[in-house]
Amino acid sequence: MNSLSYLNQSIGFPSPEEALTSPNGLLAIGGDLRPVRLAEAYYQGIFPWFNADDPILWWSPNPRAVFTLSHPFGSKSLRKSLKKSTWRYTINHAFLDVITACAQPRDAQDGTWISPEIQMAYYELHLQGRAHSIEVWDGEMLVGGLYGVPVGGVFCGESMFHKQTNASKAAFAILNQHLVKHDFQLIDAQVMNPHLDSLGASAIPRSEFLSRLHRSRDQTMSPLMWSKQEVFIEF
Repeated sequence: MNSLSYLNQSIGFPSPEEALTSPNGLLAIGGDLRPVRLAEAYYQGIFPWFNADDPILWWSPNPRAVFTLSHPFGSKSLRKSLKKSTWRYTINHAFLDVITACAQPRDAQDGTWISPEIQMAYYELHLQGRAHSIEVWDGEMLVGGLYGVPVGGVFCGESMFHKQTNASKAAFAILNQHLVKHDFQLIDAQVMNPHLDSLGASAIPRSEFLSRLHRSRDQTMSPLMWSKQEVFIEF
């Protein structure tokens, strides 16, 4: 029977396969959110997720929600809608604004797990070039976006938001397109939910996810891939 690990100042983690089955995927407690620890967690297939009043909790669930990259992305109706749209799309133009928008409570939710502590931790990771955002703009208004952490050829998605219909799907389409161009292998979506299912995510065994992560996590990418840039949707 697996047991919960308690972290100290060392950045090491137990094997993801040692995570609890109930609650599903809970692996460790404690530690901190320094960029070096966050980077190591993602490298091992682990991510933090906890409420504001909780200690830091680290997870590696089984199964794992993932997206296999494809181009073009989305249904015909979505692609038709995006073709008609006047939105514009950028990469890393407004990371802090994106994560702040992702932190806003959603319908039927009283709060969010993306606390100010989480926001600043990922912003520090972004300043080190290790976390990135996609933005969707209507004129000068930010109407959608997402952020996440690339690990070699795997993009670990964290959260997305929209203020206009389909704006988060547009951000995801841009991400998918960008990753395909740069030979990424997979998008990690962590835990399956109805929204991810509607976007085409699938659930795979943790062992398969870790195997695919280990094969591609040391893949070298061009530093220009995540430079601050404007991008155009292609179908």
